Amino acid sequence: MCEVGTRPPLAAERGEPPGGAAAAERCRDMGEQPIFTTRAHVFQIDPSTKKNWVPASKQAVTVSYFYDSTRNSYRIISVDGAKVIINSTITPNMTFTKTSQKFGQWADSRANTVFGLGFPSEQQLTKFAEKFQEVKEAAKLARDRSQEKIETSSNHSQESGRETPSSTRASSVNGTDDEKASHGGPAEAHLKSENDKLKIALAQSSSNVKKWETELQSLRESNARLSTALQESAASIEHWKKQFSACKEENEQLRGKIEELEEQCNEINKEKERNAQLSRRLQELETELQDKELELEELRKQGEIIPELMSECESVSEQLQAAEKKNKDLEEKVRTLRTEVEENKHRQTNLKTELKNFLDVLDGKIDELHDFRQGLSKLGVDN
Repeated sequence: MCEVGTRPPLAAERGEPPGGAAAAERCRDMGEQPIFTTRAHVFQIDPSTKKNWVPASKQAVTVSYFYDSTRNSYRIISVDGAKVIINSTITPNMTFTKTSQKFGQWADSRANTVFGLGFPSEQQLTKFAEKFQEVKEAAKLARDRSQEKIETSSNHSQESGRETPSSTRASSVNGTDDEKASHGGPAEAHLKSENDKLKIALAQSSSNVKKWETELQSLRESNARLSTALQESAASIEHWKKQFSACKEENEQLRGKIEELEEQCNEINKEKERNAQLSRRLQELETELQDKELELEELRKQGEIIPELMSECESVSEQLQAAEKKNKDLEEKVRTLRTEVEENKHRQTNLKTELKNFLDVLDGKIDELHDFRQGLSKLGVDN
């Protein structure tokens, strides 16, 4: 199994591809093979609060399932540059939970943490979850098979312990008691069959012992490889420290350059905003200029009509003067007529007075005439 808990040597030193590819190459050298690979943003639960997520990677990194054929185990491994951010051995008790359309998590009791993965799409999250369930079932099956092997080996060991005295007893009976052998046919057949069964069980136990010895030898070789890898990692720690210091200084320089570039970008953005404002103002001025040109054209057209309007205005002025003159004449006539009306009213008043006096005189004359006629009438009667 690949040792990912410590820092490996530099990829450039070992002639390996950088980053996660180097770690994957080392795992292949140690007997582990990648069976599924994807990319995601890695998070770990905050150990102090157990609630908030802490980013373990600054960007999306490679996350892979590895299968160790030697130990028949599965792991999820992710490396960000030279830093191992996920080293989780999958057990049958683990559960991968989808908490949103693009985010999932699982708890690792051995690492005493909770890992979270943010995927670019829901489809990638679904594929990762399906692979997690598949690997979990495979780990469960491997555990069950391992328990069966242990139980079978234990049973065979117990049978082997019981086979030796039985065989001794059987050989003693068959080899020393000729009289019983000559007279005990059925018992001899039974003992032979039991002896054959014990021999078969012994052969199976021997083959199992050879298998366990082979597995033990492979484990020893794996431990030797792990020890070598550990020694290599320990030897490269100082180099990594120097490399880390150099990277840290370079990182500080890059940060300074990034800040300068950000300031320049901000200035460029401000300048772009100013240019955009000037462009909008220029468009507004062009629109206003077009409107003014239209107004000027209208004024030019109206200017062509001004002479006609001036002649019409002079004609109207002359007509107005004539009308004013006529108005004065009419006013004079009105004043004359008013004077005549006043004089006529005065004459009518005098005539009414004279007519009234005449009527009074006429009434007196009529009364006198009436009296005169009455007198004449009386004279006529007397005659």
